[in-house]
Amino acid sequence: MYGLVEAPRAWWLTHGMARAVGVSLPHAVTEGWLTRTELARLVGRCQSCDKSEVCTGWLARSASAEALPGFCTNKAEIEALAPLA
Repeated sequence: MYGLVEAPRAWWLTHGMARAVGVSLPHAVTEGWLTRTELARLVGRCQSCDKSEVCTGWLARSASAEALPGFCTNKAEIEALAPLA
């Protein structure tokens, strides 16, 4: 797993948000578009966010999306990877 063992919920929320806009974070790492350090920052930012319940609800309703919701602290970074997916 390319997530962080210390932050499993944050990893899955970050992974889910990326997947919603067509981004595979493990693929981004293996292709060199994202470093493991950058991935750790994304997961850490998610872990520090107080919107995890809102995020979970959004993910439950949004199998795919053109863009991430404005409350996502990783919105810009994840969406920047979308053209590479």
